[in-house]
Amino acid sequence: MGTEITYLYHSAFAVKTAAHFLIFDYYLDTPHGAGLSAGVINPEELQGTNPVVFVSHRHPDHFSPRIFSWRSMAPTIRYVLSDDVRTREDAVRLRPGQTAGFGGLTVQTLRSTDEGVAFLVKTDGLCIYHAGDLNWWKWKEDTPADREEAGRAYRREIDTLRGERIQLAFVPVDPREGADALLGIDYFMSAVGADFVVPMHSFGDTSFFDILKTDPRTEPYRQKILFYRDRGDKIDLNI
Repeated sequence: MGTEITYLYHSAFAVKTAAHFLIFDYYLDTPHGAGLSAGVINPEELQGTNPVVFVSHRHPDHFSPRIFSWRSMAPTIRYVLSDDVRTREDAVRLRPGQTAGFGGLTVQTLRSTDEGVAFLVKTDGLCIYHAGDLNWWKWKEDTPADREEAGRAYRREIDTLRGERIQLAFVPVDPREGADALLGIDYFMSAVGADFVVPMHSFGDTSFFDILKTDPRTEPYRQKILFYRDRGDKIDLNI
């Protein structure tokens, strides 16, 4: 089964499966060429693709109300939103720990360690995880107690996925955390795992991902990491 991933910027990705076009955490709509090849959603390209748009939370680097304008060109579009996103638009709204099924998809949510939810999406024979801001955050300005609690909260949520067979996972690797940026992806891959894992939440600083190619912690799963560089880059998978 062919699956195509397009890097749209930061934590935003589009995933084309056999029968769906999934868009996660899209927000940057500034001109960058034309169409998906440049990392910009052109609403005309959504026609006939069975699109589903996911918003993990309301932060402006994960959500733009612009996404609702796409409905005029793609009337069958569906929206799946964390319940902290304020809108009157027609959408499936989910709190942490909920499950919903519609249109050939099942969506399960986890509680973020920041705001909103993470998504586990099952469709077309695939299980796809998008973390949103669910991560093992370890900020230097936090107190030691806060850092310990953040780690416990992250591990608690990720442990709920043990036993899932995940083909594709999008997991934060934020360069602002320095050496601690690998904590989240490393725990996820050791506790749950995925056939392929995509690092995200870098604000375009994809050069930082080079550490994933050399850090000893990534050696057990390094061949499963999917790399990209520029907005609009595509990855084709046979999964």
